[in-house]
Amino acid sequence: MGAGSTPLAWAAGSGHEEVVEMLLGRDDINPDKPNGNGQTPLCCAARKGHEGVVKMLLRRDDVNPDVPNIHGRTPLWYAALNGHVGVVKALLGHVEVNPNKAGEYGLTPLGGAAKHGHEGVAKILLSRGDINPNEPGWFGQTPLCCAAENGHEGVVKMLLGRDDVDPNKAAYGLTPLYYATKCGHAGVIALLKPLESTTLNTS
Repeated sequence: MGAGSTPLAWAAGSGHEEVVEMLLGRDDINPDKPNGNGQTPLCCAARKGHEGVVKMLLRRDDVNPDVPNIHGRTPLWYAALNGHVGVVKALLGHVEVNPNKAGEYGLTPLGGAAKHGHEGVAKILLSRGDINPNEPGWFGQTPLCCAAENGHEGVVKMLLGRDDVDPNKAAYGLTPLYYATKCGHAGVIALLKPLESTTLNTS
């Protein structure tokens, strides 16, 4: 949980719902107090996938559901990166949560889900009309690049099924096909090769 964590943050990050409920019932508890890394109790719970605690905290008006830590990582960012579908759904139910807010190195929640092959989370994010599926993150890598580099065929197919995903979008001339080829992911190469353009989009 990090240095400076409150008892509430420790309980939230450990998924102890009864303790969280007891602490939230006190008038001297700040439910949104960050630790030394800037992580709030909500962020701690979302990172570990403790859906019950997340929902408990989200019911409060004095909890900001989109506050980032010192690295720019929000509760949604952590939940998406770690594949916590229920937590992602709960967070996206709040209008204050920005589904495109990038964390460290510009990686978005969708980019994080794609990078780690979390198909359920990717599907939820892509179902929204306010998601940019081509948003570049790590060194210009799009979510498709992230999925291709790590061999996640399911996410690659999901992204390629959209009309607004550019299979040839490149940063520094490095396309999704380049990343799949570099890492030897034959299944992903088979999906991308027929879509290869002779003119790279380096925008």
